[in-house]
Amino acid sequence: MIVLHQAFLLLHLLGAMAWVGGMFFAYFCLRPSAAEVLAPPERLPLWLATLGRFLRYMSLAVVAVVATGLGMMLATGFKYAPMGWHIMFLLGLVMAVVYAYVHLGLLPRLRRHCEARAWPAAAQALNAIRRMVALNLALGVATVIAAVSAR
Repeated sequence: MIVLHQAFLLLHLLGAMAWVGGMFFAYFCLRPSAAEVLAPPERLPLWLATLGRFLRYMSLAVVAVVATGLGMMLATGFKYAPMGWHIMFLLGLVMAVVYAYVHLGLLPRLRRHCEARAWPAAAQALNAIRRMVALNLALGVATVIAAVSAR
């Protein structure tokens, strides 16, 4: 049972690191650099390609984080889990919903506008994605705080 818990914890942490770290990189490093050196007709397809790859990988990470989090909660028992775990699980579920909205709703919109070379509409779609990434990044930081406070 301890080995299973350790495996779940490892998958959980690796998934969370990729998810939150990827959002941090995209928001604070790639976004300003792309805006600095590329015009919108070049920048928007770059974002489409980058987000397409990132979100495919994050499909695995999101499932792993939610499934392992639930598995660890069930193994401990919801009644006996620290309050920080409950907060972490709730925030993780909200983050998963935001992720699904970006991947299934906003990314296809960005793709359609880029394919049509409708750059102002593509920029609006990318800006909506940016806002959701900022929200999920803030939720991710709050989740880490909940995890650290769980005793």
